[in-house]
This record gives sequence, structure tokens and C-alpha cells, in this order.
Amino acid sequence: MKKNSRFAGFYMGLIFFLMYLPIVVVIVFSFNESKLPVKFTGFSLKWYQELIHDRAMLEALVNSLILGVLSCLVSAVIGTLGAVGLSRIHWKSKGALEYISILPLMIPEIILGMVLMAFFYMLNLPFGMLTLLIGHTVFCVPYILMEVKARLAGMDPALEEAARDLGAGPFRAFRDITLPLIMPAVISGSLLAFAMSMDDVVISIFVNGPRLSTLPIKVYTQLKTGVTPEINALCTILLAATLIIFIVYSLITKKKK
Repeated sequence: MKKNSRFAGFYMGLIFFLMYLPIVVVIVFSFNESKLPVKFTGFSLKWYQELIHDRAMLEALVNSLILGVLSCLVSAVIGTLGAVGLSRIHWKSKGALEYISILPLMIPEIILGMVLMAFFYMLNLPFGMLTLLIGHTVFCVPYILMEVKARLAGMDPALEEAARDLGAGPFRAFRDITLPLIMPAVISGSLLAFAMSMDDVVISIFVNGPRLSTLPIKVYTQLKTGVTPEINALCTILLAATLIIFIVYSLITKKKK
């Protein structure tokens, strides 16, 4: 479609309408008095009150946040070091190594979950937070690795070479030159990995223990008895928190500029 086409605005408006309509519906029905998510019967905050007193749901939310943060931290270290290592080798098998590094993204989640479950069973690891952390790290690493690898591909290697010529060692050249330049890619990849960790259901079901529950698993198991608008209230709170973080980050960035 041409840039100045009279249908361009309508087309973009339709796309955004279809994208954000489900989110608007979730927000509206989080204030619905009725338990049935098909008819708005009146404004009420009782589902937010139910959420505050639902200890199991809040515990699942805390577990998901802890798991997401820990898996992102571990994945950031592994993915960043892996991307830097791949950018500096010139082996004939470099292409195969790059393919293997993103293989967890290509394998169906149900297959990856079954493989991880069998692997942990062979190692006699107790299923719980540790197995969840390892499983989430496995599929979070490729997101950060790809982001950092793309950033390194567009970075001038002469910058680090100049630091080495001025007397900096390998570690200091990486810390003072390379790391600050690739940090935006590390942060963006970590945020994407955090979102995928918070959203994962399939792999978590296979590697989760009987005494631990994450938020996606908690919501999924409630489908058997029916999901209440309490879930809509939780989604609205998470969305509001995300918007607040984005606005604060935008204001800080604008102030620095």
C-alpha cells in the first residue's frame, strides 16, 4: 500500500483495533460485577478484592516473577558470553555452532519439555524451582544470544583493538568498550526472555514439582473449574505495572537526552 494512500490510515487503524481489542475487553471485564465473562452487569472492584485475598494466586505470581528474573540473569550471562565467543571464532564449524545455539527455539515446546523431564529424571534432580530455572534458561538463552550477536555484527572491531593498543587487557577492553556497546541488546533480549518465561506453560508443566506452581500453570489448571474475572484483574494490574515501567523509562531516557 502506498504511503499517501487514503486507505493507509484505515488499514493501520484496523490493525491496531484488532491487536488491542482483546486487551481492552480484559480490562473492562475485570471491573464486571458478574462472574460470567459474556455480559457486563455493572461496575465493581470485588474481583480485585478477591485477588488480594487469594494467597495461592499471589504465591504463583511471586514464583513466576522470581523464576523470570533468575532465568533472565543466568541467560544474560550465558547468552552474552556465547555471542561474544561466536563472534570471535573463525572455525569451519561456526555455522553449525550458531545453528545449535538457537535450536531450542526450533524444537516444539512439548518435545523440549519431555526431553528436559527425562534428563532431570536421569540426573535424579528433585523437580521444583531448580528444574524450572534450568528449563527456562534453556529456551531463554537463544533470545539474548541472537540480540547480542546481531549487535556485535554491526560493531566496529577497531574500537576494542584500539583499547588493546592503549594497554588494556582482554577483560578490561571487554568491560569498558564492548560491554557498554552491547548492553542495549542484552537488555532488550533479557526483556524478551522475561516475557517468554512469564508466559511459558508447556515446558513448566513437564519440569515443575508437585509443591510449586507458577502463574501460567495456575491459570491453566483453573480452566477445569472455570476461570473467574479475578484473572482479568490480575492481567490488568500486570499491564498497568508494565505501562508505568515503560513511562518511567521513557522519561528517564528523555531527561538524559
